[in-house]
Amino acid sequence: MIKFQDLKVGDYVIADNDGDKKRGEVTDLNHDEKQVCVDTGAQGFWYETDQLGAIDITDDELVALKFHKEVKEDGTLKYSKGAFRMLTPKEGDFSRLEIWYRDEQRHIHAPIALHQLQNHFYEMTKVHLNGEYFD
Repeated sequence: MIKFQDLKVGDYVIADNDGDKKRGEVTDLNHDEKQVCVDTGAQGFWYETDQLGAIDITDDELVALKFHKEVKEDGTLKYSKGAFRMLTPKEGDFSRLEIWYRDEQRHIHAPIALHQLQNHFYEMTKVHLNGEYFD
């Protein structure tokens, strides 16, 4: 389950409709009812937060979001999208992240979900993190 206050419009989540789980994008938030509208491709449906699941950060997810990957000499991986940078300890290890954008730098010492990375990206760049090119 994802906390309502952790979700923003544009976040990617897994919506569970009676066992039918689909990836979707948050398109609206109802703060009064604490419901989330998620578009899974056809149209948006309203969900309770206990029907939503997080998406893990993976190399495939970052590539789909148009990040460029660079393997450093010390084995760390640097992902970049425009001026936004993210450093991981090693291939496939997203347990700790160092992210930075221009003069702002953040150290994340525990695994986070994709929607949380999207929120860090937005807070730092003021642009939604999606599959579009960002420069």
